[in-house]
Amino acid sequence: MHPGYQMEAIYICRTPVDFRKSTAGLSAMVEQAFGLNPFGNALFVFANRHRNRLKILYWHRNGFCLWYKRLEAEKFAWPKGGEDGVVSISSEQLLWLLEGYDIWSLKPHKMLKYQCIT
Repeated sequence: MHPGYQMEAIYICRTPVDFRKSTAGLSAMVEQAFGLNPFGNALFVFANRHRNRLKILYWHRNGFCLWYKRLEAEKFAWPKGGEDGVVSISSEQLLWLLEGYDIWSLKPHKMLKYQCIT
């Protein structure tokens, strides 16, 4: 993304997107299908059906920026479930997603309940 870009939110589109869509199609989808402002300080993350490609759309000052990543051998972890719409994530979670971590199945350590020391 653009150095110094200040994002207020990151939204992941749950459903696969036709990757023939570019800035006009994706920004219209953000506005019409999700009811969000594509001109705000937010990133919108889209994946193809095979989950091996990502597009990230955002508005920067006077135009849309479109960031694209294609994996050669793996798949991106994606939100489970068949619901339409978007999921909000943090910037840290976006970095983990781009590095290949499954942020949807992260689980905390098990809680231990001991009865005595020895």
